[in-house]
Amino acid sequence: MSFAWKAAGITYNRYLAIASRVVRRSLQEEKRLVAERRGEMDLRMAKWENGRQGEVKQVSEIQVAKENAAA
Repeated sequence: MSFAWKAAGITYNRYLAIASRVVRRSLQEEKRLVAERRGEMDLRMAKWENGRQGEVKQVSEIQVAKENAAA
């Protein structure tokens, strides 16, 4: 027995992302907005030096700072 996502040539994680997006879009407006916010990601990073964690920053803030510095 073959899985449909394998036959389509996508990974299981990609399959789950597609399925969850379809379910979110099928919800009523109020519930859809709440569910879509859950699907957003918030990435943070911290540089470690000498065994100590540095300042924790949002990845999006770091990207904006790099773009501004390059301009």
